[in-house]
Amino acid sequence: MSSRPSRLLPRLIGLLGLASVVTLVPVCVCAATLPAAVDGQPMPSLAPMLQRVTPAVVNISTKTRVPVRDAYFDDPMMRQFFGLPAGPSRERVEQSLGSGVIVNAAKGYVLTNNHVVGGADDITVTLQDGRTFKGKLVGADPDTDVAVVQIPAQNLTALPLADSSKLRVGDYVVAVGEPFGLSETVTAGIVSALSRSGLGGPDSESSGYQNFIQTDASINPGNSGGALVNLRGELVGINTMIFSPSGGNVGIGFAIPSNLTSSVMAQLLAYGKVERGSLGMQTQAITPRIAQLLKLEDDKGVVVTGVNPGSAAEHAGLQPGDVLTTLNGKPLHNEQELRNTEGLLPLGSTVQLGVLRDGHSRQVSATIAAEKLASLDGGKLDPRLAGVRFSELSQRQRDQGLYGVAISAVQPGSRAARAGLSTDDMLIGVGNQRITSLRMLGGLAGVHPRQLVLVVADADGSRYVVVN
Repeated sequence: MSSRPSRLLPRLIGLLGLASVVTLVPVCVCAATLPAAVDGQPMPSLAPMLQRVTPAVVNISTKTRVPVRDAYFDDPMMRQFFGLPAGPSRERVEQSLGSGVIVNAAKGYVLTNNHVVGGADDITVTLQDGRTFKGKLVGADPDTDVAVVQIPAQNLTALPLADSSKLRVGDYVVAVGEPFGLSETVTAGIVSALSRSGLGGPDSESSGYQNFIQTDASINPGNSGGALVNLRGELVGINTMIFSPSGGNVGIGFAIPSNLTSSVMAQLLAYGKVERGSLGMQTQAITPRIAQLLKLEDDKGVVVTGVNPGSAAEHAGLQPGDVLTTLNGKPLHNEQELRNTEGLLPLGSTVQLGVLRDGHSRQVSATIAAEKLASLDGGKLDPRLAGVRFSELSQRQRDQGLYGVAISAVQPGSRAARAGLSTDDMLIGVGNQRITSLRMLGGLAGVHPRQLVLVVADADGSRYVVVN
C-alpha cells in the first residue's frame, strides 16, 4: 500500500502539467488574435494622440553649485573679535531631474516648474529624438512654480494650449513626463477635482498662489514640469506636485492649469518676472465667535480688519469691519481664495466684491494695483548705513509670517556691503532689539555709537552682521 502513492504521483504530476498546457494555449492564441475592430469600429487607443504629444515633452537636468559655509570662519563676529581670516571657498554640486513641455517651436520656449530649474547654474534639455541642448532660463515665478526655458533648436514639436477653464471633474486626462529619469512615460486618469489650493509647495518655502487641477493619473518624482493633456492632445496643465505620505504616487497629483501658466509665461517673456498687485487691505477668517460679535447669521466669508491709505480697497470704499461674502459673483469661503485672486490676476484687473455692512448687502468694484511700499535711506539713520535702502515687507511676506524690514538695495563697496549685507537679506533686529517696521528702525540713530550689530535673515537662516 505504501508504494502505490509513489507510483501514482509522477502520473498525477504529468497529467496536471498537461492540463496546464492545454488550458494556457487557447488564452495565448486569443490574445494574439484580437480583432482590429469591433462591429466595424476600430479598437480605442491613445497611441495616435501620443505620437503627436510625446515629441513635445522633454527631459530637463540641472546642476546647481551651492556654497558650503563654515559656521566658525564665516561668522562676521568671530572674524571681527578674533581676527580670523575668511574661510576657504567651498561648494557642492546639486543635481536634479525633471520634465518640460515645448509650447513654442519657432522660438524654442519650454514650460516647466520653477522648482525644477530655479537657481540652477546649468540647464540641459534632452529631446525625445536624443538631441541635447543647453537651456537658457528666460524667467521664473516661484509663487506659481512656473518657469520658461529657451533652447536653440529647430524642427521642434510644440503642444497647443487648451482653455483649462473648460475642464470638468471626470474629464479624461493623460500625464506625460520622465519620472525617476526614465524616458517618456505615459499615465492616464481623470480630473478628480478643480481649484485646489492651500497645499504646501514642492520646496515648502511657501504655498504660493494655487489653483491646481487634481488628477489620479500617476505623477511621480521626475514628472514635475511635464504635460497634462486632454484626449485631443492639448496641454491643459503642467504637472507640479503629488500628495503622498510615502513620496510615491498614491493617486493624488496636481497640475498648474494651462490658463495660469499661459498668463505667467506672457509676463515672464515680457518683463522677466511677474508683476503682482494687491487690493491693499488686511482680512481675517470669520470664526463662530467673530460671527457672534458681528451679529452674522453664519461664519462664511472674511472680515476686513485694515485698509491701507491710498489703496484700491480705500478707493472702493471698503472699511474695517466690512464682511466680504462674494468674489466675482461666487461665494467667498476663506482668505486663501481672496489671496489667490490678488496674486493670479494681472495688474489693472477689476474684481467684484459682495460686501455686508451693518446688515446691508452691496456690491463694490476694486482694481488690483501695484502695492506701494514705504522705504527709507539707511544713511539718514546712521552714517554707517549709507548706501543701504530699507523697505517695508509686502503683504504677501507678512501673510507668510515674516517680520522685519527688507533690504532693498545695498551699494557695492559701502561699509554695509563690506560687512556682508546684501539685497537678499531682511533686517530683523538691531543689537537685542527686534525690528518689525520702518518706524521701529527709525529710532536707531545714535543708540549704538561704537559697533552696529545687525541681525539679518535670509533663506539659510539668521546671522549677525557687524558694521563699524
